[in-house]
Amino acid sequence: MTYIILAAGRGIRLNPLTIKNPKALFKLDSETTLIEKTVALIRRYDVENRIVVVVGFQHKKIEDVLAGVEYIFNPFYDVTNSVASLWFARKYLGSSDGTVIINADVMMSESLMREIICQPITRPVVLIDSSIKTNGDYNVEVSDDNILVMSKELEEYYGEYAGVTLLDVNSALKLKDEIISMVDSGDYNQWYENALVRMIFSEDFKLGYVDICDYDWTEIDDVNDLLHAKKIHIREESLNM
Repeated sequence: MTYIILAAGRGIRLNPLTIKNPKALFKLDSETTLIEKTVALIRRYDVENRIVVVVGFQHKKIEDVLAGVEYIFNPFYDVTNSVASLWFARKYLGSSDGTVIINADVMMSESLMREIICQPITRPVVLIDSSIKTNGDYNVEVSDDNILVMSKELEEYYGEYAGVTLLDVNSALKLKDEIISMVDSGDYNQWYENALVRMIFSEDFKLGYVDICDYDWTEIDDVNDLLHAKKIHIREESLNM
């Protein structure tokens, strides 16, 4: 499958820790960064992988650390959001064996990568965590097997979006058309996930979900999340010894 990792942002919510370094380069231990861990797990559980990393802020530091992937540079990272980063990588949307879009600040356990993310894609889905009912960042309401809406503004919701989208070829091409339309209209300062929501409302797009409440994961937005990510990594490393 094709994996697009979005790593262009500044991570300003973690300042001053991210003034000079992207969140993706957060050290899980003395040798392993977050993005290296993500890529290593992809390579372990999907040998037919193609990994594309969209960079922006301090991109040379990521490129110096991570080899063997394809890089796309978003030169407007400071005035755009992830929809623009995905627009720069749009030619990779529509892989015949599926496309996985991963926000680079998400720490995923090995079991989550092995059992969910690196499995064949049969329908478009996002990963959500139904155990998070309060203080979620980007939240999701559902109906049966499909997403009704995703928004930062939801006060009551089924769970929190976990920063990963899995698309079959047709849904990836639909998303490609939508983000092109958004950027052409000047809507380049939005999360790419808002394009999925627009597709739900305007095209009755059927977007499913996978509940990962039983897996270890975290989106790194503050220092507590940094500690959680370290704990996941250390626990897994001890099990693999």
